[in-house]
Order: sequence, then structure tokens, then C-alpha cells
Amino acid sequence: MNNEEKKTDRYVESDSNPDPITGQPGAHPVGTGIGAAAAGTIGTVIGAAGGPVGAVVGAAIGSVVGGLTGKAVAESIDPTVEDNYWRENYASRPYITPDRTYDDYQHAYRTGYEGFSRHSSRPYSEVEPELKQHYETNYGASKVGWNQAKYAVQDAWDRVRNNTMSHDQEDYWRQHYATSPYYESGLTYEVYQPAYQLGYQGYSRYEGRPYEQVEPELRQEYERNYGSSNLGWEKAKYAVRDAWDRVKNAMHR
Repeated sequence: MNNEEKKTDRYVESDSNPDPITGQPGAHPVGTGIGAAAAGTIGTVIGAAGGPVGAVVGAAIGSVVGGLTGKAVAESIDPTVEDNYWRENYASRPYITPDRTYDDYQHAYRTGYEGFSRHSSRPYSEVEPELKQHYETNYGASKVGWNQAKYAVQDAWDRVRNNTMSHDQEDYWRQHYATSPYYESGLTYEVYQPAYQLGYQGYSRYEGRPYEQVEPELRQEYERNYGSSNLGWEKAKYAVRDAWDRVKNAMHR
């Protein structure tokens, strides 16, 4: 083997990002199967692992995520990171019983985050029967049957979905905040960021309720958490509404 071949082998080994279960190279195993015309799901509180029985909001993540479709969606999801996250946090989830280990649930979590990579353009409720079939076909001998595993599956799905949307919203508003009519010259994005975040997270939490009904609760939350901000509610509310409307409009196209 010549020096160039050795260098190539070392590069492949260091960049292979082995599968957490099989040890095989390739961190993003299912990314190529998602179409570019995605229009799918967002939901529950963004940036945190959504609960297994939380509300699932339907429609239009393809529009909201701003082009993170197909291979790009999968490449934004690192199975090794997800596996490590759930290994460290599974025991705190409400559906886990003391007699179960992480290994008992590992395949369920994997089914969830890989499932989102394959089906990010569709709501979880629509995909669940296929995930059930996949789980029972491949892991039917597991100690954890589908009726218990399904909570972990949705938990893992929700986590990667929420993180994907959160990154997109952050990127969008960071690029566009200064062109908004309510922008105040001299203020940085970091000043506006909590307001935007409250808006797009708020829509996910309160989906189905009109903004006018929810605004008092959003205001209370903003003033409780960011009362000392340079951006008081009377100015922040425009950014909150803007972020809320962006998600709402994408979902109802």
C-alpha cells in the first residue's frame, strides 16, 4: 500500500462516523430517499425532546425548514449523537420502567430518528403504522414490544424534528431580522432572538388557537423571562407575531 492509499484509509476511518449499533461506517444511512418537494411536520416545544404523547402538529416542515430536504435532512441528523443522547437520558423518560436498560430501548429510539430522516415530509401520525411494521419486522424479538416501544420511537422522532426546525428558524431570522419594518437600528439579532423564538415555539405549543387569544400568555412568558431585555414587550411583540405567522403560513399553504 502506497502513502496515498494509507492517507485515504486513515481519512475514511476518521470520517466514517460508525453506526452506534452495527459499528459500520456511515452516519447518515437513510438520507437519499427523501424528495425535494417535502411538506411535512413540526410540533411540540422546539429544542427539547418532545414527550411521547405530546401534540403532533401536521403539515409543511418542508416549507418551514427552508430546503433541508432529502439527503440534507439526514445529514443534519447524526445517529451517533442521537444514540449518545438517549443513552444518557432515556432513564428520565416517563415511559421507562426501572427493570429496563438502554439496550432494551435502543432499537426503538433508532427507529424514531431514522424514521424521521426517511419521512420528514409527513406527519408522525401518518407514518406510525410504517414505523410499527418496521420495528416489528426487524426487532420483533426485542424485550420491548411495540406498545411500549412506540413512546420511545416518537420521542426520538420529535427530538430530531424539533432540532431541525429550530435550526432553520434561527438561520432565517438571523438573516432577515434587520429588514423587518419593526427593526430598530443599532439592535443586534441577539436582542430580537428571544422574541422570534417565543413566536415559533409558541405556535407549536398553541397550534389550533388564534394568536390574539394566546398573546397574553406569550407576553407573560416573555416578560417573566426577558423582562430586563433592551427590547420590551411593546417592541418585541412584532417579532413574536412575525415568527408565529411564518410557521402558520407555511403550514397552511
